[in-house]
Amino acid sequence: MGKWLVIYSSVTGNTKCVAEAMAEKMQDVDVFSVDKVPEDFSMYEVVVIGYWLRRGAPDERTQTFLPKIHDQAVALFETHGAQPYSEHTITAFARAAYLLGEGCNILGTFACQGKINPALIAMRQKGGADDPHANTEENAARWALAAEHPNAVDLAAAAEFAGCLYQKLEIWKKYHEKIQRS
Repeated sequence: MGKWLVIYSSVTGNTKCVAEAMAEKMQDVDVFSVDKVPEDFSMYEVVVIGYWLRRGAPDERTQTFLPKIHDQAVALFETHGAQPYSEHTITAFARAAYLLGEGCNILGTFACQGKINPALIAMRQKGGADDPHANTEENAARWALAAEHPNAVDLAAAAEFAGCLYQKLEIWKKYHEKIQRS
């Protein structure tokens, strides 16, 4: 097994917390904030990238970073105020995958609900009726639920996801070798 790289972008600490839970399950891993990641990824067998959602897509720093990754096995994870694997989060995974450089193979994705930046909630509370994220009872309930995450169950699921990536990588390698022989 080669060395793995975990990269995260975090404002509230949600994504960093999930990244650290994943890294604890990995064998030989470096963990970096997206602002401090090395420029050369060639020494890494797998790059795991975590980000928070902004307007249904990875945050701007991650959007700038994703195209720099080429010819890598990749896993994506995201934190957000929405329900895990809602349409919002699935679309965000597609947007992140689209931004990756050429030749990347996505081994898996993991979504985790997380507390929303208090400054964003304050802004939403002042929003008008035409704002889909305005201060409605439904949105206030979602914000309150999101504030309870990531919790111990979420972090255990993140660690389990990280452990499963090893098996997914081996399956992908066997498949890729079989294709090359054909």
